[in-house]
Amino acid sequence: MKILFIGDIIGSPGRMAVRELLPALIARKKIDFVIANCENAAAGFGVTKKNMEELFSYHIDVLTSGNHIWNKKEVLEFIGDSERLLRPANYPSTTPGAGSVLVPLETGEYVGVLNLAGRIFMQAIDCPFVTAKNKIAELREKTKIIVVDIHAEATSEKKALGWYLDGEVSAVLGTHTHVQTADEEILPNGTAYISDAGMTGPFDSVIGIKKETIIERFLTQMPNKFDLAKDDIRMQGVVMNIDAVSGKANSIERISVKLKDS
Repeated sequence: MKILFIGDIIGSPGRMAVRELLPALIARKKIDFVIANCENAAAGFGVTKKNMEELFSYHIDVLTSGNHIWNKKEVLEFIGDSERLLRPANYPSTTPGAGSVLVPLETGEYVGVLNLAGRIFMQAIDCPFVTAKNKIAELREKTKIIVVDIHAEATSEKKALGWYLDGEVSAVLGTHTHVQTADEEILPNGTAYISDAGMTGPFDSVIGIKKETIIERFLTQMPNKFDLAKDDIRMQGVVMNIDAVSGKANSIERISVKLKDS
């Protein structure tokens, strides 16, 4: 089974990249299932219902997120209605929405997706390691094909989770930093791993935001408006080949595709 994971989609440039680049990539790589992180889909911060519906219309099967999922308050009105829009599972149980999902395929198999958030340099929420073990046990009742999005700041935390879950899930994929890392590998017990899958959006920027805005903030230490950049649009992520019976990953490949004339 070929699974594509798309790194953090940034605003309208990121959504345009998915719209224009995803169909050809699905055809070329013979992709069976698509997961994407959408927490920055609304002008760089949060996601709206319109954004969600747009991204699902592009043949994305599951949308994961992270700490910015709550930036658009309207998300509280619909996150509980779509089981395929996830928030990190290690938020308190009273938090709206779900952190994992089982998606049935036409073949009769299921794909499990689990969304987690890190705690180093981030919010003090529940332990992602403990939450992962509990949620994975539930998902494995129906499938061995399980993909984990660990939305975290610290590479050490992501890497530790990858080792911790090696052999229990198909993949542990990092998001949040918007910089694609070159450490993709298959861990000894068959789990695909990368510290950050990258960013889908404008690369003539500082992680999606206009360069001038960020440079000014560093120079002055004063708050200012974060405006999205527009140029050099790319879609990044990873393609994994997963054994449908064992759930183990056979390969993981980084992808970075540039939108022409951007």
